[in-house]
Amino acid sequence: MEKTLIDVKDIVFRYHKDADKPALDQVSLHVNQNEWLAIVGHNGSGKSTLARVLNGLILPDAGTVKVGEIELKEESVWDIRKKVGMVFQNPDNQFVGSTVRDDVAFGLENNGVERELMIERVDWAVKQVNMQEFLDQEPHHLSGGQKQRVAIAGVLAASPDIMILDEATSMLDPIGREEVLETVRLLKEQGTVTVISITHDLDEAAKADRVIVMNGGKKFAEGTPEEVFELDEQLVQIGLDLPFSYRLSKQLKQQGVPLANAHLTQEGLVKELWTLRSKN
Repeated sequence: MEKTLIDVKDIVFRYHKDADKPALDQVSLHVNQNEWLAIVGHNGSGKSTLARVLNGLILPDAGTVKVGEIELKEESVWDIRKKVGMVFQNPDNQFVGSTVRDDVAFGLENNGVERELMIERVDWAVKQVNMQEFLDQEPHHLSGGQKQRVAIAGVLAASPDIMILDEATSMLDPIGREEVLETVRLLKEQGTVTVISITHDLDEAAKADRVIVMNGGKKFAEGTPEEVFELDEQLVQIGLDLPFSYRLSKQLKQQGVPLANAHLTQEGLVKELWTLRSKN
């Protein structure tokens, strides 16, 4: 039986008490151990507000949030944050150390971790993201993808159960985006951390185990990527772009190419096209 790490029930949140419409409206969800959950939606859908509730940055006006056995309340916020780490959109805004080593160690120093254990944690964390060769470099001199991998290492060093990526790839070029997503995939597959990615990019969501679509502060859809993308034009109508490989697969099928599936990834589409070519 899958272990539930986060259990959210009927949460409501308003940024202003007199707001006509809440930013989150009766939202319920769960997060299982060792899964990658993508929460997607256009700007203003409620997805980033939801991320901030899950991390305890804001408290819901109604409903409950439990992380493990801890219910989110004012007095439990810091206990929640030990379990849920956050990687933000712009890595430059997160850096505080003059070197990669110092930056990854910063949170551990704040938590009073002993020096020997801190050195072990830092070395382990940078190896998880393949940045061990950059320990003595200044973070600001790294590429975008490398910066986000350092930010991920800083979160991992604190040993959270869950890592939230809040639009963490949106400012990266395609190469940097793939670096980060491949790192996340490996961490998840190794069982190092449970991942929640907050994104508007359905190509990124396609790599997750499960997807929740937010719209207007409510949960619009939930399921595997395959199940969610079957909604097709309904996703487009709420401001989301279907993955390129999915759209291309559909167009090829309409043109008579006998594809078995509408593929969520370019790798899957290329593989089936090569298989079909080899049969001819």
